[in-house]
Amino acid sequence: MLKGRVSSLLFAVLATLSVAAVAAESSQSSASKPVVTATQPVKGATTIDGKMNLNTADADALQSGLTGIGAVKAKAIIEYREANGPFASVDELLEVKGIGAATLEKNREKLSIN
Repeated sequence: MLKGRVSSLLFAVLATLSVAAVAAESSQSSASKPVVTATQPVKGATTIDGKMNLNTADADALQSGLTGIGAVKAKAIIEYREANGPFASVDELLEVKGIGAATLEKNREKLSIN
């Protein structure tokens, strides 16, 4: 009977140590990964107060910094800007082929024209 209790106690201690080791390893691996937030500048984008400048951002910055903007839409934004000059307002993004109201609203807080 005593052997059974000692074995159970030993098992519980070892299981706890194993779980603690796995949890510590997991927290170390997630702590080493960089976290990208809306306030961090995106390479190739001029930012003011964490907002991407629609008139100076390159295609890579648009693609990586905006929701729902892939390579094709980023290229369309650049082409529109080159053909029509700088954006006068963020709402003018609706004039770009492939950009709809839903995409604009998802990104409105991330964009500026200054």
